[in-house]
Order: sequence, then C-alpha cells, then structure tokens
Amino acid sequence: MSSETRLKITEIFGSIQGESDLVGWPTVFVRLTGCPLRCRWCDTPYSFHGGEWLDFEAILDRVRDFGFSRVCVTGGEPLAQQRCLELLRLLCDEGYTVSLETSGALDVAPVDARVIKVLDFKAPGSGEEPRNLWANLEHLNAQDQIKLVIADRADFDWARHQIAERGLDRWQVLLSPVWDELHPRELADWILESGVRARLQVQLHKYLWGNLPGH
Repeated sequence: MSSETRLKITEIFGSIQGESDLVGWPTVFVRLTGCPLRCRWCDTPYSFHGGEWLDFEAILDRVRDFGFSRVCVTGGEPLAQQRCLELLRLLCDEGYTVSLETSGALDVAPVDARVIKVLDFKAPGSGEEPRNLWANLEHLNAQDQIKLVIADRADFDWARHQIAERGLDRWQVLLSPVWDELHPRELADWILESGVRARLQVQLHKYLWGNLPGH
C-alpha cells in the first residue's frame, strides 16, 4: 500500500445525516483520524488518535457497499490529512453528493468545487476561537454553509456580531447548540428575538441514537 494513496480512518458508517441542509438523508460518513484543535465540547475525541490506514480504493469499496448517494467526509479535522483532498475528488468523480465538515481553521482553497463545504468556525466557548481562518470566506461557493456552535449567550452575541460584520449570511448560517449544555429552545428564542439571519440546527442523529460513536 503506497503512503501516497492512503488515509488514516477512524470509521466508515452509514447513518442519517443529522446536520447541514442535507439533514435527514441516508449518508455514508467517512471519519478521518486526527485534529489539531481541542474544542472544549468536542463530541468525537475518539477520532484524535488510532484509526487504520486504508488506501483510496478500499475506502471507495466500503462507501459503495452502502448504496447511498451521499457521502460526508468528517473528523476530527479531515483536512489535517492532506490526501483528504484526493479522496474528495475521487468521491465527486464517482457521482456522489459530497459534503465536507471542517473546522474553518485549515485552508479550504484546494477543496474540489463540487464539494459542499460546511465550515464550523469556532465561537469563544469552544476555547479555539483564535484558530479561525476567516480568509476561508474567500473560497466559499453558494452551496457552502457556515456552522457556529453555541454554548451560551456570549457565544450567541459573538455569532450575531460575526454574521453582521463579516456578512456571513451571504451563505446559509447554521446555529447549533452544544449538546446537553444549551437547550435548543433557548437558542430558538434568541434567534427569534434578535432577528438574526441564521437557521437553528439541532443534531438530529443525537435525538435518534444519543451521543454514540457510529451514528
């Protein structure tokens, strides 16, 4: 197995997409191992280490086995492995609707334009706000989305400021409450009261299966 044609993979599984505007669709998730960030509320710390090396064809074979038309490449931070870019291209070439969940801290300029990029810029409550690479906004297409995970009112006020000052609502903005920390109803009330141009996002998969790996 050539090191140039492989990636370190934490898991590949089929589930219902719980986030983004693809929510509800049967989707194959390819979770890459590794992440340079350590968000306080991270719900996939098991993806930081371990995993197995798989070459591109083995990954594609596993994806094909599910028979779904949508694939989400996630992590960890998938772009921390440079060869993720080639996997994204190969998935697009096979005709899949491909989404990429990325922290917004790594350069997305080289990502295939066919990929739906979901940039998860970090609010202060994550502990990783300084890592936000706002230059990534220059490389977003109309189909791409911005996710802001909200832990408390301070995070929400920060998000409102970013949306207004940076014109984030040129794209679809998803505000997602931290699981078991901020009740979605409270965030919904803030959105309604403020008039902010953003969409409430709850993590559907967690309501279906809880916070379990492989869902």
